[in-house]
Amino acid sequence: MSLSERAVRALREILQKPGNDVCADCGAPDPSWGSCSLGVFICLACSGIHRNLPNLSKVKSLSLSHWEDQEIQFMAENGNQLMKIKYEAAVPVYYYKPTHKDCQVLKEQWIRAKYERKEFCEPRKEFTYEEGAKDGMLMKRGRDNGQFLSRRFVLSEREGTLKYFTKYDAKEPKAVIKVDAVNATFQPEKIGNPNGLQITYLKDYSTRNIFVYHDNGKEIVDWFNSIRAVQLHYLKVAFPGATDAELVPKLTRNFLKEGYMEKTGPKQREGFKKRWFTLDHRRLMYYKDPLDAFAKGEVFLGNRAHGYNATPGLPPGTYCNGAWQYGIAIQTPDRSFLFTCETESDQQDWLQHFNNVMNAEMSPQEYTMEAMFKHRH
Repeated sequence: MSLSERAVRALREILQKPGNDVCADCGAPDPSWGSCSLGVFICLACSGIHRNLPNLSKVKSLSLSHWEDQEIQFMAENGNQLMKIKYEAAVPVYYYKPTHKDCQVLKEQWIRAKYERKEFCEPRKEFTYEEGAKDGMLMKRGRDNGQFLSRRFVLSEREGTLKYFTKYDAKEPKAVIKVDAVNATFQPEKIGNPNGLQITYLKDYSTRNIFVYHDNGKEIVDWFNSIRAVQLHYLKVAFPGATDAELVPKLTRNFLKEGYMEKTGPKQREGFKKRWFTLDHRRLMYYKDPLDAFAKGEVFLGNRAHGYNATPGLPPGTYCNGAWQYGIAIQTPDRSFLFTCETESDQQDWLQHFNNVMNAEMSPQEYTMEAMFKHRH
């Protein structure tokens, strides 16, 4: 057996150990790379980030690179579980650990925080995200002209708010956003910037979107985790008996699904128009353009037992002028909504998400939201 064959076989055996079957950094299955200086198994995408840390991490392909005996020995002695204990010993509960589905900036800053800055190696008294206040400039997209301009943002745990000012020394903020109404989600493709962050909040029971970025990846991820830290503080005050495991899912969340569908109006005799849809748990919002500040409309998706339903196809006799043929009908207690999708797979994917939401039990807060929707519409 050649040296390289022996190395591949030895590495395959080490991969069988618990924890080594997924990427040490993003959890992607079947990692095909290893860091022979850190002793972890990683996926192809994370190996690219490790390659940018040449003083810390030396990466090799498990099947294509030449491995020295002592490197294989090092991987056998360490591995993902042991290194997790070392490098993730004190990750704060609010800190967002990216998955393989998350964007590059989140994964890169997580890897740098772990191995380069060693932020989580030992229980420290204070994290920068927990200072209770953050003040800085972010590039914000103008609501009307679409230009990104520098704006001052101020996060305050004491006040429970995120404010932004049009000028650094402005006395009055342009907006005061309550942190418990905020959702922040990375949207690099939509915003057209690798560090693009969408901040969504409820204003007078309507959804408002702000699109921001910062040239420095660490800075935008610090903002993101600082918002989550302040939100967790507020949730602990609001729900004193709740566990961290119950509260963390209530922090910022990724949208369940986004994309284009066509929709018709309430009379269902109007033409179908192409709209951008965002499903944020029980709220389905639609926009003329993905970067609009306000939704044109929203649909609340309640529980199936209360008269909510989603079915494939359009009712017989529906006037359908649109280019897209794969219909979806959503029934609510008040009215029905008709949509069309471009492809059958898109239709099936939307339906799967709608049904998952409608099958889920509703929380007391969601019943309150449902009542507000009915009152508003």
